[in-house]
Amino acid sequence: MITVTGLSKARGGAAVLADVELEVRTGGVTAIIGPSGGGKSTLLRCVNGLETFDSGSVSIAGHRLAPGPQPPRLLERVRRDAGMVFQQFNLFPNLTAQENVALAPRVVFGVSAAEVARRALQLLDRVGLAAFAAARPATLSGGQQQRVAIARALAMEPKVILFDEPTSALDPAMSEEVLEVIVDLARGGQTMVVVTHDHAFARRAATQVVELVAGRITRTGPPAEILGS
Repeated sequence: MITVTGLSKARGGAAVLADVELEVRTGGVTAIIGPSGGGKSTLLRCVNGLETFDSGSVSIAGHRLAPGPQPPRLLERVRRDAGMVFQQFNLFPNLTAQENVALAPRVVFGVSAAEVARRALQLLDRVGLAAFAAARPATLSGGQQQRVAIARALAMEPKVILFDEPTSALDPAMSEEVLEVIVDLARGGQTMVVVTHDHAFARRAATQVVELVAGRITRTGPPAEILGS
């Protein structure tokens, strides 16, 4: 599903990522851990084409990214197949939860308004928020907003979902709400890459843990091996 080969990136002459090699199998959940500032979020953004890289290559969901700027049409295809959930929720404040989830499929795929509304309600139900379909983001808790963001990513039926520290802006109770949704997706076989500081979550949901320190992968293996008991 994802193959990263020899990926390197520098900013201001300083290496941010150095010869990163990563393999994510279909149906697997890869947790990327490591200290802050180690390049985890940058790696995720390179994999999704949100940032350029200097050397190496990325193959994701059948698409290949090369060093430097990517063709806009390629990025469109990548982002149809690779959903992204950010630290901040990035919901449209003037739209309801259901409208936020329904917007992309309607615009990108031209699905009818009735069909995308039905599908959006199903996805909100899947993340435990069907009762809040008509609510606007400002009336929702942080955990609820992040669950809407996950439903929005699922609305595009992506082959893989990339999570960039999805609970970092949340308190423990709200974090648990969001992590339960991600664990449920893992049980259903959704391919995911999750940048996280939550080792308990990684032990519970990940099939592979990757440790990234100072832009280099230092260890890769199953959770029990990398994180211990």
